[in-house]
Amino acid sequence: MVETPAVFLITRWIYRLLRTMVLAPFRFPVAVSTLVGPVVTVHYLGWLGLALGVALSGAGLGVWWWRWPLSFRSLVVLRALAAWRWFWVYRRHWQPVLVVAGLAESYQERQYLPQIRRVTCSEWADRVRVRLVAGTAPADFENRVVELAHGFAAPSCRVSGLGPRDVVLEFPRHDLLAEPLDALAVPDEVDLCALPMGLREDGQPWRMRLHGTHVLTVGVTGAGKGSVIWSAIRALLPALSDGSVRVWAIDPKRMELSYGRSLFARYADSAEAAVGLLEAAVDDMQERAARYAGHQRTHVATPEDPFVVVVLDEVAFLTAYHPDRDIRRRAENAIATLTSQGRSVGFCVLAALQDPRKEVMNLRNLFPDKVALRLDEASQVDMVLGEDARDRGANAHLIDPDVPGVAFVRLEGSPVPVRVRVAYVSDDDIAAMATEYGPSHGLRSVPGEGVA
Repeated sequence: MVETPAVFLITRWIYRLLRTMVLAPFRFPVAVSTLVGPVVTVHYLGWLGLALGVALSGAGLGVWWWRWPLSFRSLVVLRALAAWRWFWVYRRHWQPVLVVAGLAESYQERQYLPQIRRVTCSEWADRVRVRLVAGTAPADFENRVVELAHGFAAPSCRVSGLGPRDVVLEFPRHDLLAEPLDALAVPDEVDLCALPMGLREDGQPWRMRLHGTHVLTVGVTGAGKGSVIWSAIRALLPALSDGSVRVWAIDPKRMELSYGRSLFARYADSAEAAVGLLEAAVDDMQERAARYAGHQRTHVATPEDPFVVVVLDEVAFLTAYHPDRDIRRRAENAIATLTSQGRSVGFCVLAALQDPRKEVMNLRNLFPDKVALRLDEASQVDMVLGEDARDRGANAHLIDPDVPGVAFVRLEGSPVPVRVRVAYVSDDDIAAMATEYGPSHGLRSVPGEGVA
């Protein structure tokens, strides 16, 4: 192997040093002025001038912080933090991390190394804007998010593209989802396309869409599937009261949903009753579709034409585990019909599942939106969220058992899974919900054994 001559290495390092010195005042004006200002002051005004300048600057910054804390933090604190993180974390480790991750060719050929263009800091994360080299694509970084997060000691990494050769890497500085969330307040108004469910990893509220889609929630026992179901029901409560939304519940275990069953327009807890409920939903859906044909293309939730949410806890009980083949066939046919035809006429299936294997649940692809809580195996992540989900950082199989409710969500039309934590709705919360909102519905049942 031919070694690079020493003169070229020295020249390159001198060039880097000069380039950094010239560009630093423009990239990090606050940090540079903080470092250079005292030296210039001492040179021209002496130590007394420096002390007076420090006192006046401190007083000015104190007034700024007291009167305008938000602008002070964004213009001073976060910019100083960005300068420090750029120098100490990203600039220092950039080349070795990218080489080890397979995103750069070698330590010697800098022209093959993507360049950091800018580092900015928010309250919770660092955003590193990167200029890619020719021959690489944003997908290359998306497929290395695990290595990037590990290399820069971050809980996770997200990649967003600004152009064919311009990406932003987002590294959380700490995990905002580490602490459990209590049940959210019942909203005053219900937005069926943005139901408050919990918190996203960027600190923003996690809102889930139900109208115009179907949602499959998958996770092992104790991962938090019940919290997803009950948080959605809690967010629907005002609409349940005015009759514009109806929840039909299937509870094979007779444990998860029975606690608040007075909230449901229909409820079933046995196999025959559950299949009857599903087939009744198909009949209502097809009757509505026949009325809409040639007159109406979209559904608007009203008491006359309510939005119907079919909540199906442990769907595999009906599609795979029940010993009666006819029950399994009827259930699978009804679920397939609802999920393939119900979106446009105001029917939604919110299903929960423990085992996502195809032989257990072969209707996964009929659910546009998916929530992956803690899973048993790495292969199950791609079964639930799609083939490349794990490559994009959705490591649901690595979720700590001590943080139930943490999940990765992948929405229809979005390739990037989002890490979230759903709020925990306790038994007391459910009892209060049933007491306040349940009696007005008047529980109905479908024919069959085990229906309340």
